[in-house]
Amino acid sequence: MHRYETIIIMARKDNLQHTALSKKKQNVIPVLRILLIDENCQRAESLTAALNNSRYKIIHLANPDMSLLKQVDEIQPDIIVIDIESPSRDILESLSTISHYNPKPVVMFSGEKDTDTINQYIESGVSAYVVGDLQAERVKPILDAAVARFREFQKLKVELSDTKQQLASRNLIDQAKRLLMKKKNLSEDDAFKAMRKTAMDTGQKLDDVAKTLISFLNTI
Repeated sequence: MHRYETIIIMARKDNLQHTALSKKKQNVIPVLRILLIDENCQRAESLTAALNNSRYKIIHLANPDMSLLKQVDEIQPDIIVIDIESPSRDILESLSTISHYNPKPVVMFSGEKDTDTINQYIESGVSAYVVGDLQAERVKPILDAAVARFREFQKLKVELSDTKQQLASRNLIDQAKRLLMKKKNLSEDDAFKAMRKTAMDTGQKLDDVAKTLISFLNTI
């Protein structure tokens, strides 16, 4: 076999190996890192054992008395799991802050059955609130559902924010257009064309041009 043919065969093998490795990497399910808040070490060990051979991994165990905000800031977990009999007011406030500034799936196992309390925790960003004793076989499905619910909720928040932004931009453009029609005696079509030309000439967004026009035209 010629040296050139050997090189070609080796190159083909390398390509095949690279393709197989790429496919393997694509099929790898990313590990989701869990911050567990629990005062019971034995219960924490049971939860850890229940998550063996799954995509979930408990990376840190913290006592409920420790600052939740500090723990989240230092560890940057993918999921927060809280397993305590009666969550404190501090935890409620911390979850609300996390939900606002650094949202992530939160699963809470608790003995608290009061409806108002449960609603408060859901409003504070808890993705799944489970009342009763922690059963090993239920843990993974609960986490799966919480992660899916969280991702869907975040997707809806982004879509809602985008819609609000589009409506705000449209209102600005309409307001600027009306001012141009009134101040410069232009038709609606001519006013819009003038705004669009300014946007293209200056490399600005149409709503930014609208803001500038509104500010200027309101002074004359």
